[in-house]
Amino acid sequence: MKSRASTDVLASLHSEIANELRNRIASGEASSADISNAIKFLKDNGIEADPDVNTDVQSLAERTFPSFAEGEEGVPVSH
Repeated sequence: MKSRASTDVLASLHSEIANELRNRIASGEASSADISNAIKFLKDNGIEADPDVNTDVQSLAERTFPSFAEGEEGVPVSH
């Protein structure tokens, strides 16, 4: 019969993976695969970015995506 890893070992591994992904991204040396893995890791763990709660997400969205004037679909509003 195969033995299973303890909850403590799995929790430690989970923490190490999160720290490694965070460190790679923070250093600016993350590959596209690292970023993809980080996104999957967050999704698999039920972590979502809510712009109504996280102002950093809202700020990123405002800088990244064009705004559209009300009623003028497809016409970006200059900032």
